[in-house]
Amino acid sequence: MNIDMTGLTVAIDGPSGAGKSTVAKKAAAVAGLVYVDTGALYRTVGLYMLEHGIGDEDEEGIVAALPRVDIRLAFENGVQQVYLCGEAVGDRIRTEDASRYASAVSKLPPVRDFLLDMQRKLAEAGGVVMDGRDIGTVIMPDADVKIFYTATAETRAERRFREQRERGMDVTYEDILASIVARDKQDSERETAPLKPAEDAIVFYNDPYPIDACVCWVLGVLTRAAWEKARKQ
Repeated sequence: MNIDMTGLTVAIDGPSGAGKSTVAKKAAAVAGLVYVDTGALYRTVGLYMLEHGIGDEDEEGIVAALPRVDIRLAFENGVQQVYLCGEAVGDRIRTEDASRYASAVSKLPPVRDFLLDMQRKLAEAGGVVMDGRDIGTVIMPDADVKIFYTATAETRAERRFREQRERGMDVTYEDILASIVARDKQDSERETAPLKPAEDAIVFYNDPYPIDACVCWVLGVLTRAAWEKARKQ
């Protein structure tokens, strides 16, 4: 029997470097859902501040600049594209500096409010997979499926180290691990929407599993949720 998953709302939260964007994107493609990378929105806000010389600890400057941050999302061939002031951001939001700025701006309530409506409007129509830090706790508290997708800091640092070295970047494992540990602390201890599993989230540690196995696991969860939803209707 074919199970229709296209009406589900799916929240996948987890720490930096856990691989949630990769698994969310792949699972969404198979399930026929729209993938929304909410972390890219915060990275884009951070990128604006970085490229305009506003310090990552300059809270007043960041908040004052928000009205000038023009973000637009487009889904091109089923893939999310983020535009900042009319220009596609591409991989500019994936650097270590952009990650640092993303963490800095995401802890500020005015920034979260700035992006909140955009994210909720994307979720309203259903049929979406969103990943981030507070999707199941704040953005989509009524999501059909909530997953907290995580791995140890050491595993995440090793993965990121390999990825960045393959891109020719001059990085060290120790520096990446320190950055991840610092970001985990900042994300989990911030006053507004701290990183934590929703009470009804399924927590999945992906350390020992290859990505294809993780995708299969997520699809199994979605299939069960879609079956339960159809049974209740």
